[in-house]
Amino acid sequence: MPENDPEPWEYSLSIPNDLRAVTVSRRTLRLILTVHGLIGLVDVAELLTAELVSNAVRHTKGPVALRVRWSAGALWIGAWDADPEPPEPPGCFERPDELEEGRGLALVRACADLWGWQPQARNGNRGKYVWCQLTAAA
Repeated sequence: MPENDPEPWEYSLSIPNDLRAVTVSRRTLRLILTVHGLIGLVDVAELLTAELVSNAVRHTKGPVALRVRWSAGALWIGAWDADPEPPEPPGCFERPDELEEGRGLALVRACADLWGWQPQARNGNRGKYVWCQLTAAA
């Protein structure tokens, strides 16, 4: 299926609260995009997925879920976690000493066409859903 295919699709992945799940999430995303002919989005999408999932796993103690959706020429990537508190506002890359911590949402903001978050319940757990969108190049 090429990038201009109008057929939407969606995948969800339940993730244990384990940092090793970040690698599984990235590799799963790469496979999904490759199968759907969206190889041109893989590198940026993998980076965004790693940041969203690692934030969810690092900053919460409960379950996490990854959602990947293609619709109307756009790729939506989101991570749900069990913490209902809003994410920290994205920082910037101006100070070299801030590059190791707190760069996740700054990378998402810099690389995605859109991003945001919303409170959301899943399987009876209150939490939040942090998402981003990548638009396929025409």
